[in-house]
Amino acid sequence: PSPSPSPSPSPSPSPSPSPSPSPSPSPTPASGGATFNTSANVQQLNRRSNRSSSLRRSMIMMAAIGVPLLFAIVVFAVVRYGRVSTVNPWIRGLSGQLQKETTPPGVPRIKRCELEAACEDFSNVIGSFSGGFRLYKGTLISGVEVAVAPIAVESAKKNWSSFSQSQFWKKIEMLSRVKHKNFISLLGYCEEESPFTRMLVFEYAPNGTLFEHLHNSAVREAEPLDWPMRLRIAMGVAFCLDHMHGLQPPLPHLNVNSSAVYLSEDYAAKVSVFVPRDRGGDGDAADLAEDVCGFGALLFEMISGRKSSSAGSGDDDLLRDWDVDPRLGRYDGDQVGKIVEVMKMCVGGQGQRRPSMGEVCLRLREITGIAPDGAVPKWSPMWLAELDI
Repeated sequence: PSPSPSPSPSPSPSPSPSPSPSPSPSPTPASGGATFNTSANVQQLNRRSNRSSSLRRSMIMMAAIGVPLLFAIVVFAVVRYGRVSTVNPWIRGLSGQLQKETTPPGVPRIKRCELEAACEDFSNVIGSFSGGFRLYKGTLISGVEVAVAPIAVESAKKNWSSFSQSQFWKKIEMLSRVKHKNFISLLGYCEEESPFTRMLVFEYAPNGTLFEHLHNSAVREAEPLDWPMRLRIAMGVAFCLDHMHGLQPPLPHLNVNSSAVYLSEDYAAKVSVFVPRDRGGDGDAADLAEDVCGFGALLFEMISGRKSSSAGSGDDDLLRDWDVDPRLGRYDGDQVGKIVEVMKMCVGGQGQRRPSMGEVCLRLREITGIAPDGAVPKWSPMWLAELDI
């Protein structure tokens, strides 16, 4: 049989034209297809652009504020801790807004005429030292009391050499390094050529020297130092020497004795270095050991009430009960005995066999219970100056 012919497809009907739909603000996407919302995309882009602009504005504002702030901090640090800064109020009374000298750093230079006025033409002598040096008391117009120590006067001009000048600067630099409340602080210096003057200006300690309180009968009777007071003084000296030995490089005192220890208003120790030392210390072990020996002799003097020339005799019976100063009043005999043992370690032996001041402080603190804060003066007029009141 012949195959049947395939049926011919019927033609598709022609679509009838339909009117274009009106645009709708929110067209509905057709099922199964992706339709882009142009208006929403524009809004999203605008929001992103706004956020980017806001971020840029924030960054610009932060930079505008941060850079000047950083600059201000740097300037403040330079002014506060740098070599050029305004002098504290106690010194403004001398010559207005003095500026601290760059050499030596941080120590105000004071005019001689101002010191003459403060010290009543250098008539108020409060101390004298070997070599003809004198110590004067002065009162600044701000009311702060100071001690003025001439290092050289007109008569010394012909012998003043470049080496002498370098030693003068070295002494100022050395003293300015010590920042301890049991140390008599250097407040300023005077350097003039006509009349020839080299002076140092120090904090003033109103209760004189420890030597006067131990050996001057008038002072001793009027202001006796009992055992707790002597312990506090000894601890103040020990802590101060330990601080000096801990500097880099170490700074030995080389003249530790009762005449070098002054007393504050509340009888705290104030270690002084008013006059040039016979020799400069290099801060080596021998120099530091010399200070330890001097401190041991000072302990002997404070316990016995006798001058310390015999403290280095090495006698094991150096101190007995009858050697204790009868003016001590009531004291703890066991405590005295332990301190005597520390004293013997300090004055006995040679150099490196002696303990360090750090070891001495540790042992004495165990014996006395006195911490560094308990040995410092309770108040000083100089601290108000530091607060810029």
